[in-house]
This record gives sequence, structure tokens and C-alpha cells, in this order.
Amino acid sequence: MDRQIFSTIGYVSLAFLSILCILPFILIISSSLSEESKIVLEGYQFFPTDFSIEAYRILFKYPDQLIRAYSVTLLVTAAGTLIGLFLTAMTAYCLSRRDFKWRNQFSFFFFFTTLFSGGLVPWYLLMVNYLHLKDTPMALVIPMLLNVFYIIVMKSFMSNIPEAIVESAKIDGAGDFLIFIRLILPLAKPALATIGLFLALGYWNDWYHALLFVSNENLMPLQYYLYKMLGNMDGMRKAMMGSGAVVTTALPTEGLKMAMTIVASGPILIAYPFIQKYFVKGLTIGAVKG
Repeated sequence: MDRQIFSTIGYVSLAFLSILCILPFILIISSSLSEESKIVLEGYQFFPTDFSIEAYRILFKYPDQLIRAYSVTLLVTAAGTLIGLFLTAMTAYCLSRRDFKWRNQFSFFFFFTTLFSGGLVPWYLLMVNYLHLKDTPMALVIPMLLNVFYIIVMKSFMSNIPEAIVESAKIDGAGDFLIFIRLILPLAKPALATIGLFLALGYWNDWYHALLFVSNENLMPLQYYLYKMLGNMDGMRKAMMGSGAVVTTALPTEGLKMAMTIVASGPILIAYPFIQKYFVKGLTIGAVKG
């Protein structure tokens, strides 16, 4: 009886929390389909009273630019996530090996970068003047390839893999790289899925590096494209208000923000259910031991 009561309370609590998580998405969808004047006068509503698709009409006014921005973001996200996962896993594997003589020294060097950095100006000069990465796709990929926190999580996960597996493979004549590819990576799928999701989210939502290093419109990622569009809308709105024009219905700024949120977050929401089981397992196991 006590178990049934506990299960009932648990299911009711989870259902309540699920509703709380879904309500913001309903609010975003409803607001993106509402008249700008209604949002300004009455605020955001869960159900659109005056239906309008003006925000989506403006957002898809130049579909070729939007598709190009989507393509750049997809390519950068895919390349950055795959390369970043491989480098993170390989670094974590080296640091987790007890027979690696300099692992403590290298761990300190990685940790040191979380406390101090060279600053924005030296970093910008390095990327532009020395590496010559301005207006190249690699300017969007390289800055986020390695994250010390992800390396620590992966290292903690790989430290739990029994040493006997590595030793038996060495007895059979396998080298370190073959062991890493054939044995370690398949066993680290939960941690790879967890860190892969974090990396993909970081690349997908990144607009700051495009602001710094990209001036070519053909290399503009989705988030930066939407950021510039919203900035142009705000500029037009202020200019029209300065001239005394009525802009509450002409420029659906608030509705456009919500429409941009839906367009930008859609692929991530679709991909998340497929890696959810790995995400939960990898996050919990990787955080138990340090």
C-alpha cells in the first residue's frame, strides 16, 4: 500500500513538472501566432486571440538566406561536435591512464586555463593575424572544440573502465590507438552522448564567434542571422517611432522573437529524445567519481 501511494505521488509530481515544462513552449507558439498589438496591450497569452502569421512571413521573407544560415549551422554543428568529441575523448583517455607519466602535469595545465585566460584582444589577434581564420568556417569550429569541464567528465567516466580490458588487449598485441578506437569508445557511449549533446547545443546556439570573425554573409550561422535580423527590426522600429509613425502592427517585434525561437530550437528538440537514455546515464555515471 505504501509503495502504491509513493508511486502515485511520484507520477503526479512528474506529470505536474512535465506540464510546467510544456507551458513555456505553448506560450512561445501562441505568441508567435498573435497580433503584435495584442501582445503589446495584453501581454503574452497561451491561446492567440487575434491570429496572425506576420512574424513568420517576415522571418521567411528571404528563404534563401535562411536556408543558407541553416546549412552553415548544421555543418558547423556536425563538424564541431564530431571533432570535439574525438579530441575530448582522446584527451580524457590519456589523462585517465595510470601509466601515463605526465598525466598530473597535463591535468594541471588544463585546469589552469579555467582560472586564467589571455584575454579577448590576444585571442582575436591570434585567430585573425596569425592563424588567418577570419571569414572561414574553421573560425566557428576551432574556438569550442575543447572544454575542460567536458574533459573532466569524460576522464571520470573512463577511469571507471576496468584496467583488465586494456591489459588483455595489450597482451593480444593491440596498440594504444587501436585500444582507444575498438574498446574505449564503444564502452564510453553514454558519456559521448552526454558531452556530444552539450557540444552540439553550444555550436547550435553560438553567435558570438560569428560576430567576431565572420563578415561574409555566406558564412553567417543561423543564430547570428536571426540576431542581425532582430537588430535590424529594432532599428527600423526606433526610426519609425522617432518620425512619429505607428509601428505597433507594422513590425511584429515580439512575435518575431518567438517565431525565431521556434525556428532555432526545432532541430535540437527533435534530436534530444533519441539520445536521452544515453544522456541521463552518462551524466550520472560521469559525475559519481572524480
